[in-house]
Amino acid sequence: MEYELLKDKKILIVEDDLSSRLYLNKILEKTGALLFNAVDGQEAIDVARSEPGIDVILMDIQLPVIDGYGSANKIREFRKNIIIIAQTAYSLLGDREKIFASGFDDYIVKPILPRQLIDKLINVLIKG
Repeated sequence: MEYELLKDKKILIVEDDLSSRLYLNKILEKTGALLFNAVDGQEAIDVARSEPGIDVILMDIQLPVIDGYGSANKIREFRKNIIIIAQTAYSLLGDREKIFASGFDDYIVKPILPRQLIDKLINVLIKG
């Protein structure tokens, strides 16, 4: 099963909304991935710095303290090759360009469906 590709991968979920964070954790628990959580942009930076083995960051754009754009930018300063996927409620044409220009590797649009999330993670890890 393709879930095996995510087994033991370290994934940081950065989401300030509790129900959304629990939802993402529930989906990814089934894959055998090792999950870390952060509730704001500064905490995401701190976790990325303290856990050098993280493979993928799933980063909300609208975050308190430091938004997803700023957090991704800061993380790129010390983790150049980490995969960062933006999760956003916006999918306008200009948003896509801004996401990629801000250093994200890919993005996923909310509401996030379980299959869509798993496929996205597998694809970025294979390309990785």
